[in-house]
Amino acid sequence: MKLKILSLLLMAACLASCNKALDMAPDGKLSMDEIFADNDKVAAFLNSCYTNMPAKGTRYFFWSRGPVVWSDEAWDTDAEAESWIMAGRMYNGDASAGNHPIVNISADAGNGDYWARYWSAIRNCTIFINRIDDATVNSAEDKNRWKAEAHLLRAYYYSELLKWYGCGLPIMREPFDLNGDFSGVTRGSYYEVVKFIMEDCDAALATEELPWRITTDAEAGRVNRAMAEAIKSKMILFAASPLYNEGQDYWQEAYEVNKTSLANLRANGYALYNQVNFPQTYLSDVAFIGPDKNEKAALYNEYFNQNMAYSANPVDRETIYQSRDGQGNIWNIDGIGAQDGYKSGTCPSQEIVDAYETINGMTVLNLADPYLDEKHLQPNYNTANALYDPNDPYANRDPRFYASIYYNGSKRKAFWNFAESEESYENYPAPIGNRTRVIATYVGEPQTGLHETTRKATRTGYFQRKFLHPNSGSDNPVGGANWKLFRLGEVILNFAEAAAEAGHLDEAAAAVNEIRARVGMPAIPLSLTQEELILRVRHERRVELAFEENRYFDVRRWSSPEGDLSETDKWITAALITRNSDGTYTYDRKTVREVERRCYTNKFLKVPIPLNEANRILSITGENWQNPGW
Repeated sequence: MKLKILSLLLMAACLASCNKALDMAPDGKLSMDEIFADNDKVAAFLNSCYTNMPAKGTRYFFWSRGPVVWSDEAWDTDAEAESWIMAGRMYNGDASAGNHPIVNISADAGNGDYWARYWSAIRNCTIFINRIDDATVNSAEDKNRWKAEAHLLRAYYYSELLKWYGCGLPIMREPFDLNGDFSGVTRGSYYEVVKFIMEDCDAALATEELPWRITTDAEAGRVNRAMAEAIKSKMILFAASPLYNEGQDYWQEAYEVNKTSLANLRANGYALYNQVNFPQTYLSDVAFIGPDKNEKAALYNEYFNQNMAYSANPVDRETIYQSRDGQGNIWNIDGIGAQDGYKSGTCPSQEIVDAYETINGMTVLNLADPYLDEKHLQPNYNTANALYDPNDPYANRDPRFYASIYYNGSKRKAFWNFAESEESYENYPAPIGNRTRVIATYVGEPQTGLHETTRKATRTGYFQRKFLHPNSGSDNPVGGANWKLFRLGEVILNFAEAAAEAGHLDEAAAAVNEIRARVGMPAIPLSLTQEELILRVRHERRVELAFEENRYFDVRRWSSPEGDLSETDKWITAALITRNSDGTYTYDRKTVREVERRCYTNKFLKVPIPLNEANRILSITGENWQNPGW
C-alpha cells in the first residue's frame, strides 16, 4: 500500500517537460543509476524539480486571482457569472475534502492540486539531493549549484504546503521507497517543518556557487540565494503566528531570523524600487495615476507593471524572484471589463478602500474596531482625522490608493470598444476608439456602473489597476508583468511584524516608516504602545501588499485555532453611489449581496487534505491527519 503524497513514479520524474531553466529531459526509460551517471541527464532531472512552480497572479482557473478574491480585499465578478468555478463556490461555501474549489477545479498554470503536485516535487528534490554528490557532473561548480537549487526548491514546495494546509507534515530527508511500509510515517509539527525548511534554505545560502541574483535571460526562472532569505523570513513569521504556534512564543526567533535575512539581502544589492524610470508612460498627461501626476503613485504603479530584468545591475532591485509565466491581457480579464466588453474579474472591496490612509498619515477608521456593525455598513471613523470627508471619499488619500484602484471619477485613456450612450453622462458623446474616459461607478451607469450580475461591471464600485498598464488595450496589448513571488518590501514588513511582536518597537516602526517613505507617506508615531504598533504593522501590510496574495494567508495566521474569519471575510461591502441631478454624487454603502459569504467559518482557516489521501493515511498509519472541520 502507498500514500499518494509519496508515490511519484519514476516515469513521472523522468518525463518532466523542458523549461527555460534547464532544457533537456531524460527519456523515461533509464534507471536512476544511469540518469545520475550522465551530466546532461542529471541536469534534466533537476529540471523536473522546477516543473511544479506555480504562476500565481491571474493564472488561477479561468483567469482569476484566487486568494485575492477569496479574502476581504476583493470580489470576483465571475462569482455570479460563472458560479460553478472557484470564487462562486467559495462564496457559497460549496467545499468539501473530496471536492474543494481551491485545489480540485483545475491546476491551471500550476495553481491547484497542491497536495499531489508539491509532494511529487519534494520527492524529486530529495532524490536529487541524495544522489548528486556521487553523480557525474562536468564541473564542481555546477554540482554545488544544482544541489543548492534542489534544497531551495524543496524548501519552497514545503512552504507552500504549510501555507495552504497549515498542518504538520512528514519531513522527507530520504526519498521513500515506493514499495516500502508506510505505516510508521509520522508528521513533524508545524514548527519542526519550518525549521527543516530553514535548514534547506541555509544549505542553499552556504553555497557560493548559487548566485544572489540571476543576471542573464538564459537563466530566467532559476532560483537564487535571495529567495532562500525570503522563504526563511516568511515561514518563521508563520510559525510564530497564533494559528500555528501551538501556544509557544517564537517571536524573538522570528525577529532574529528576519533581521539577519533583511541585512543579508541589503548587503547583496536588494533595495526598494525608488524612482520612476519610465516617466513617458507613468507620468504622462494620459496616465492619470493620481491627482496632479502624483509621482509617488506613478512609482508604485510602475513597479508592478514592469518585469524584473535579468541583469547584474537591474533597474528593479526589489524583486527577489518572479515567475516565468505571463499574466495575460489584464485589461481584458482583470481590469475594467467594459473596455473590451468581457469581464472585470477582481473588484476591490470597500474594506480595502477604507484601509488607505489620508495623506496626513492618519487612518480613516479606528483600527482596533473598524466597523460598528457585523455587515461593515457603519464605519467607525477615526475621529482624530479631520482630513477625511465621507462625502468626498477619494480626495487626499495615500498615493498607493491612486496607483492601485480605479474609483468613481478617475480617468483612463485606452481603446474603448463601445460608443457612449446618453446615460453615460460623464462621457457622452464618444465613439468606439482610443480616448480618455471617466470611470463612473454609480448605480445606473451603463458601462462601468455598479451591477449585481453583469460580468463587465463592478460589483463593488471599484476596479483594480495595480497590475494594469495605464494605457493597455486591444490596440496597445501590454500584458501583465510576471508575478513577483518574493520582493524586499514584504521582507521589510515581515521584519517589522516580528520586531513589534517581540518588543523591539523602535526597529519595527523604522521598518514600517521605510515602506511609507517610499510613497511619501508620513512616519507613524514612535510613541505607540506595543498593541497599537502591532495594529499599525498589520495595517501597513494590508495596504502595501494589497492584491499580492498575502491578505488571504495573513488573516488566517493571525486567527486562533478556535477562531474564524467572521470579522473580515463574512461580509464584503461596496460603494453605493448615486448620481444626483446636478452632477454631484451621494456616497453610501451596501453589502455586495444580500447573504453572507460562507467561507468564513473555522474550517476555512485551512484547506483540507484531499479526502482520498486522508482516508488512505488513516488506514495505513491509524492516524487522522485531516484538518479540523473537514
